[in-house]
Amino acid sequence: MASPKLLLIEDDQSLSELLEYRFRAQGYAVRVSADGDDALLMAAEEVPDLVILDWMIEGTSGIEVCRRLRRDKRTAHVPIVMLTAREAEDDRVRGLETGADDYITKPFSPRELLARVAAVLRRVRPALAGEALEIGDLRLDPVAHRVERRGEVIHLGPTEYRLLKFFMEHPRRVFSRGQLLDAVWGTGSEIEERTVDVHIRRLRKAITVRDPDDPIRTVRSAGYALEPA
Repeated sequence: MASPKLLLIEDDQSLSELLEYRFRAQGYAVRVSADGDDALLMAAEEVPDLVILDWMIEGTSGIEVCRRLRRDKRTAHVPIVMLTAREAEDDRVRGLETGADDYITKPFSPRELLARVAAVLRRVRPALAGEALEIGDLRLDPVAHRVERRGEVIHLGPTEYRLLKFFMEHPRRVFSRGQLLDAVWGTGSEIEERTVDVHIRRLRKAITVRDPDDPIRTVRSAGYALEPA
């Protein structure tokens, strides 16, 4: 199973080094930035699986970074855990309303932060935590790399597997071809958007061999979504 990609945005060097060490020890692939503007560029170059974001950082503020990540279609789905020394209720509410998935005030225990990040990933993208995904009659086990529908094993190519996994992590949400390219093939991919249609057809064929019900919905002029029964 691939390591969860973590973007850590923190300008306290000693804290940043400690958190980077702790998260790497837990199997995360960590990239670090102390500057809001630099962090936004890093997120655009390679979309992370989760962002840890300090409110008070150099350059663009943490709250504005959060807002921009939520506005960008490529990173709108990425969970964000915000760190801050601001303890007032209004600040916590502002952070959550801006788009943070969780909020932790300084000082804090790195162990608690690790637990909170793991909890967010289990809730938002359970496959990254090694848990099986079950949507409708589809089941995907990321550890065994096994897909089943109504108990029948489905054999998928690597791209179709990643495509189904992404859909199952975000059921009922419509994704454009461009968003699917970024999420499944990687940001900056030079593959044409029509390639997505080819792999959608292959995925549909594989998951409807024994069951004619097609859970993948085509939304005209918008994209595709997984619609479990």
